[in-house]
Amino acid sequence: MMMNITVIGAGAWGTALAISLSANHRVTLWARDAVQIESMRATRRNQRYLPNISLPDNLELSADFAAALMVAELAIIAVPTHALRSTLQHLLHSRPHPFDGFRTGHFDGLRTGLGVVWLCKGFEAETSLLPHQVAVEVLPEEFHCGVLSGPSFAQEVALGLPTALTFASADQEFAHATAQALHHARLRIYTSNDMVGVEVGGAVKNVLAIAAGICDGMGLGFNARAALLTRGLAEITRLGLKLGGRPETLSGLPGVGDLILTCTGDLSRNRQVGLLLAQQHDLPEILRRLGHVAEGVYTVREVQNIAQRLGVAMPICEAVYRIIYEHIPAQEAVAELLNRAPNLEFQ
Repeated sequence: MMMNITVIGAGAWGTALAISLSANHRVTLWARDAVQIESMRATRRNQRYLPNISLPDNLELSADFAAALMVAELAIIAVPTHALRSTLQHLLHSRPHPFDGFRTGHFDGLRTGLGVVWLCKGFEAETSLLPHQVAVEVLPEEFHCGVLSGPSFAQEVALGLPTALTFASADQEFAHATAQALHHARLRIYTSNDMVGVEVGGAVKNVLAIAAGICDGMGLGFNARAALLTRGLAEITRLGLKLGGRPETLSGLPGVGDLILTCTGDLSRNRQVGLLLAQQHDLPEILRRLGHVAEGVYTVREVQNIAQRLGVAMPICEAVYRIIYEHIPAQEAVAELLNRAPNLEFQ
């Protein structure tokens, strides 16, 4: 059944998902930059983020936040983690009254309220909160909430290449209804109620992708990369379990799947950061060259803080932190990792 969906944020991932979902739903893509929206209307392309992919004729474009949400049954928030809280607050103030349309269609039987899905992967700066914890602080219970995550390059989703993701929500009825609504032949959606595991996997894999880029940029070889991914997964799992996630989640799409893609795929922005760090470019120059947000650069600060506070051993993530924020050479950080005393593999 067709739904009214508003995607908030016209970056690469928001645009790609709006394109993908517009085949089956009435989709509005919102961006705060009115000039960008007018350019997209005129060219039917997102020149900055997906310049080679045409926007479907039925995809609506808007720079008016309240108007874009007016009849939305589901709001998909495609902004970076640092902007999630302010976006949720804006959404709350723009939609002060519950939307009765939630009683119909895919969401038949649920209490009234707007469905809210976020795509960001990281921890909030300063608070070290996961996205679902931010949402709990901002939104009242009438809003149904969840996170969509997993191995997904925006360009491939926009091109209609097969992709599998996980949708996690504490409300299993909402999770099932949303997964059914978003699922189609080229976008397979699984469900989970482990929001912690899904969000930790999505956050920490970006830090490890920077490490993988450094590894590849230094020419350390495939053996080293395989070891890094495996030991990196151990770090994700230790932190995820400490925060209340489940091991099976971290061995699934939001954990292993996203880790493999982001650490090995050339479309990964975080891996590109690592490659350039290995070539001794400084961080401001790297971020200027990328022109896109690389969440791992900011996530690693919070991961370092959380790991130290909880006593979780995360030596690879710590090495990335030291390279970026303590400005030690990548070669020195790698040497320190390799010179660590041998230990039991599982403990």
